[in-house]
Amino acid sequence: MADRHLIDVHVLLVRDGEVLLSRRRDIDPRFDGLWHLPSGKLDAGESVLDGAVREAAEEVGVVIELGDLRHVHTLHANGSGVEPRLGLFFEVRRWSGEPVNREPEKCSELRWFGLDALPEDFLSYSAAGITGHLAGESFGLLGWGR
Repeated sequence: MADRHLIDVHVLLVRDGEVLLSRRRDIDPRFDGLWHLPSGKLDAGESVLDGAVREAAEEVGVVIELGDLRHVHTLHANGSGVEPRLGLFFEVRRWSGEPVNREPEKCSELRWFGLDALPEDFLSYSAAGITGHLAGESFGLLGWGR
């Protein structure tokens, strides 16, 4: 097992009780076609807030002010990739621009889903973060055998 943990950020763009998800294009068949949140790993020297803003702009073309990010859940996940991850989930209810698919090579479509009607073919890591947030839990574990 690797001796480090990745840190990544996930952005819940929420509008009228719905959250924006994207459908993955992935060469790994375990992940191809699954829905997930706009997200990604932090760049070297980048804060989690700056990373969330950057990922939202890169993936769906929206501009988010740092003050509009609200941390809603932290998830320590194992088995969702090569290395364990610490995922920080941020809810955003205000942004500039209309979401568009800015990474068609990585994403086949964008769609709004009701927070109470999430798709079944949802990446377990993203689903666990949203589920934890909706349950009012600030922290969760995924894939640690507990």
